[in-house]
Order: sequence, then C-alpha cells, then structure tokens
Amino acid sequence: CKNLSVSFWNSYWMLPSDVCGMNCFWEAAFRYDYMKTHPSEKMHLAVVACGERLEETVTMLRSAIIFSIRPLHFHIFAEDQLHESFKNILDEFPYEGKVNYTLYPITFPTESAAEWKKLFKPCASQRLFLPLILKNVDSLLYVDTDILFLRPVDDIWSFLGKFNSTQIAAMAPEHEEPRIGWYNRFARHPYYGVTGINSGVMLMNMTRIRRKYFKNDMTPVRLQWGEILMPLLKKYKLNITWGDQDLLNIMFFHNPESLYVFPCQWNYRPDHCIYGSNCKAAEEEGIFILHGNRGVYHDDKQPTFRAVYEAIKNYSFGDDLVHSLLQPLELELQKTMHTYCGRVYKVFIKQLTKSIRDLYARRSKGR
Repeated sequence: CKNLSVSFWNSYWMLPSDVCGMNCFWEAAFRYDYMKTHPSEKMHLAVVACGERLEETVTMLRSAIIFSIRPLHFHIFAEDQLHESFKNILDEFPYEGKVNYTLYPITFPTESAAEWKKLFKPCASQRLFLPLILKNVDSLLYVDTDILFLRPVDDIWSFLGKFNSTQIAAMAPEHEEPRIGWYNRFARHPYYGVTGINSGVMLMNMTRIRRKYFKNDMTPVRLQWGEILMPLLKKYKLNITWGDQDLLNIMFFHNPESLYVFPCQWNYRPDHCIYGSNCKAAEEEGIFILHGNRGVYHDDKQPTFRAVYEAIKNYSFGDDLVHSLLQPLELELQKTMHTYCGRVYKVFIKQLTKSIRDLYARRSKGR
C-alpha cells in the first residue's frame, strides 16, 4: 500500500504511516487476487426502503457507486409510492454501464404479512425473505438504508472467498465492549457469541442458505430457511426487541459454525465512539462502512456522523473528490471535536482518504 505511486498527492491528505503495513499488504493481495479470479462477477446489493427513507437510501447507493470497481446490481425493495421517485433519481446517475437496478414491492408470506411488516421498523423484516425471493441470485450484500461505504463494495464482497465450507453469512458483532453490550445485559432470548451480532450489514451466500438445514430449539428436526422463520417468530415474539435481528441472533446461536464474523470497522456505529472509542480496528485502519443508526444522520446528537452523510449526499459525480468531498469534510469534522465521536474524527476520514487515493491511482493507471 505504502509503495503505491502517489507523486501527485500533496502532504495534506497523504495516508498516515500507520494505515499501511504487512496487514494492509496481505489484505490488498487477497482482495486483488480474488478480483483477478472473479473479474466479471457482478456484485449484488440489496436494501429495503419504507417511509421517509428515499434520500437516505439514495445517499447509500451513491457511496457504493463512487468507489466500487466491479459492476453492481442494486435490488431495491420499496413501498409502491417510492418506486417512481427511485426510478427518476437512479436513471440520472452516471452509471457508465457499471450499475443496474431492479425495484421490487414489499412482500411477505400472505398468511402472516401484517405480522412481519410491523415487526420492529416498517418493512425491516423483508431482509429475512431475500433468499426466498431472489432465487436466481447466488450471493448478496444486504445493507440498511443508513449505511455509507467508505471503501469499495468489492472489498467486503471478497469475504465470500474467505468463507469455509460451513459458513453461509457474515456479520459484525453488535458490540466490542461487553460492559456496554445490549444482548449480554438485557436479551431474553439466545444470541450469537458474547455480545450478539448486528444485521445492518449482512453478506450472504444465498445458495448455501437455501440448501442448509438449521438446528433449532423448537424441534429435533432441522429446518430450512423458509420453514424456520415463522416458528421462530411465534416462539419468541414476546421476548424480542430488535425484530428480525433478534431472530438472526437466535438462528446463529444454534448454528454458530454457519457465521463468518468480520471486524467492527465494517459496521461502525455510534456505539463505537459515544462511550469512548471501542473499535480498535477502526482506530488502526479507519472506518470501512459507516452505519448511522438511531437517526444520527438527521439530528444534531452525533454531528460527526451527520457531517459524513451530508458530504456524500451533496457530492456531485465527476467533481474532484479531494477538493469537493474530502477537504470540506475534514473541516466540518474538526468542528465536532467537542463530542466523543468528534475526538476520534480522523478514523472517519482515514480509509476515505485511502479510497480516494486508490481510485485516482486506478484511473491514472488506466489511461
């Protein structure tokens, strides 16, 4: 990483020396080896948007487009009244032939549609049914609407190549620090690992999911994905707080060999900094995927998160990323240093800086 030719970069935004090293070298080597052996593989990204989530979803999609290398196909599940707005906006994006999208209605099993739709947030449990709906999609990255990619989607997609023979999905822990963990202090149901898992970023080998028979605490008979969801809801609906995420925790509690766990910088949330910095991987390498849950992009409680969101939302495709996005963002982040997250604002731009540098290096090399 460090030896990459970057003679055209000025010292203002060169990467700090601690960003790169042998870990960075081997990570990059694996990533580009995976891309070399899967050169034309299209990456599939799914999102579920209901209510007032149009702008937030579009901003997420913009962040995915900016840095990604291989073709993207967006699978957008949205309420009917949002479809025309999505189409009007997405059709104006400068895709350059690298991005396609498909719009879907919100659909649940007919006999229990109302119950699934009102579980936790409106439509959130749609993600549980993606393997059953997208039957021709082999692998999929699901993200919440409040996700921002600060490095190429290709990099998290490459984790598919790291799955062992039993792993079907990848997620990050809900917490790094058990003392502030929700599941280990309050959950009234089984959950994965020490602090549970967060389903806001979920990478899935859907072919494996559809084929697997899951162990469970309802019957000695193993059940397939489509068979286990409703029985789980019926058993635990009075004990779950976070809806479909809780059901996934229960499922992987009984099938821990099926989950690949990726580090916290792939799903960095306010909990990682509002009580003091507790995502060591982000401190070392920066944030890879930012998750602005609890509505922090839209209020003044966490201005560090809001600053990143506003910078990406307002960036115009084709503008210089350094002067139009990175430098103005750093100035805004410096204004947030009175907050706990603002005190570590550099983790919010460390990876972003590298992603921009890599993007321009690829463009320069391609000329």
